[in-house]
Amino acid sequence: MGIIGGNDVAFDIYEGLIALQHRGQDSCGIITYNRQFHLKKGLGLARDVFDENNMVRLTGKMGIGHTRYVTVGNISIEDAQPFKIEAPYGIALAHNGNIFNFHELREELFKKELRHINSDCDAEVILNIFALELEKGICGDFIENVFNAVSGVYKRAKGAYSVVGIIADKGLFAFRDPHGIKPLVIGERKIGEKTDYVFASENTMFSALDFSYVRDISPGEAVFVDLDGNFYSRTIEQKSFKPCVFEYVYFARPDSMLDRVSVYRSRLRMGQNLALKIKKERPGLEVDVVIPAPSTANTAALSLARALGVRYSEGLYKNNFIGRTFIMPGQEQRKRSLKFKISPIELEIRNKNILIVDDSIVRGNTSLQIVNLVRKCGAKKVYFASASPPLRFPCLYGIDMPSRKDFIANYSDIESIRKKINVDYLVYQDLDDLVEAVTRKGDHKIIRPCHACFSGEYPTEDITEETLNKAEALR
Repeated sequence: MGIIGGNDVAFDIYEGLIALQHRGQDSCGIITYNRQFHLKKGLGLARDVFDENNMVRLTGKMGIGHTRYVTVGNISIEDAQPFKIEAPYGIALAHNGNIFNFHELREELFKKELRHINSDCDAEVILNIFALELEKGICGDFIENVFNAVSGVYKRAKGAYSVVGIIADKGLFAFRDPHGIKPLVIGERKIGEKTDYVFASENTMFSALDFSYVRDISPGEAVFVDLDGNFYSRTIEQKSFKPCVFEYVYFARPDSMLDRVSVYRSRLRMGQNLALKIKKERPGLEVDVVIPAPSTANTAALSLARALGVRYSEGLYKNNFIGRTFIMPGQEQRKRSLKFKISPIELEIRNKNILIVDDSIVRGNTSLQIVNLVRKCGAKKVYFASASPPLRFPCLYGIDMPSRKDFIANYSDIESIRKKINVDYLVYQDLDDLVEAVTRKGDHKIIRPCHACFSGEYPTEDITEETLNKAEALR
């Protein structure tokens, strides 16, 4: 996220990062500008990295912040965002997404432009390309140069990226990749006659910080806000609009509005569509209680229970002080964490036919552990429903999916998966029903979102078997 306004912004950015913590737990950082850059970043959660001593020195009326989980690079302080560069002017930048030609670009920057990339993070590559392009037009119109620099990034960087950055003594910029795969929203806050602007991956912090939602940045659009609050915008290179469908399934917070679609309402509709499929496939299925695998499946499970006319219960308690298992690096850590993260409420389970609803099934290990927890509590029968279709393909755009051989759906049919996760009935959402759930309502321009992780249909160009193999090898 980034903020530019009339007062120091560091504490607002910190509060914003707390609201964005679900998007990454590996590292975080804040950089502000007040005649010089002030940077603090570290490993872990925002509440642990920032304290009163380092916050008071983060002065300045513009700044950016970031929470990270690894898709490229390592869990190291060298790879934590934001990044800064000293010329031209002095630029700082952070991004959400993934550049899948990162390694080729890093080599090009070193050999052709003599620029050393010090990290294994693709944000530093974006920053260096942007700086190179901005320097080309240093004597021309500044705003025009900013938009030309973004165009230069579009020409070289392949993948998904939503970017925020600040330029010393100039202002704040933001842009979104030409397909608009990763989200980026704009908010504003009126203070007297002045307007503060915020740009963020989600609008989760807008209400708490007294910002109002303005709109989403369009695919291929760049914006710039100068120090006087003047707002400039240009659509530079727009392609087919393909926002990530997995944001709605899992990644975004339910209170977010992304591309004018309510994440909460889309998840309600996922549950409704899944209930229709269950009624069609297994009419008369005896379900006593619908229980979500907490907590991203709660909303879909609630509407599914209502559509089936059965009781909804949060029969699995989630300890919110344990990190999200999906984000954790390594299957052993996920297994160990789950024992402490989820505990059953036996009175809600014993002697009942339980329908567990989860947002997705990746490897199947977490699903099996949840099912075994429920069976151990004395459930009569256990059914399992996935609010999304079978995951089969790696994400090249910023969700840390495993390689294809690790997806359970790529080496087992539904009946085999049912047996492996130890359930009496297994049902997946159909892809068309998932797309319909996201696009049914809202004043949006989404025709069909990116669903490459389910279908293998990647919206960006040049995705070959070699590209996939390289990406999987890097995982």
